[in-house]
Amino acid sequence: MKVKYTPYTQLAEAWMQPGPFAKFTRTCVLWQIVKFAAYNLKIIKVVAKGH
Repeated sequence: MKVKYTPYTQLAEAWMQPGPFAKFTRTCVLWQIVKFAAYNLKIIKVVAKGH
């Protein structure tokens, strides 16, 4: 039986590796700013309904 990875490396215990889109969303500052703004708008909407 052939081992597909080297033991005691970072990949040895990894179950899943993030895909290209997940890597992009985690590292792109512009995407994070857009998501931050969207969450803030949701919060403002909820607060505005309550007052």
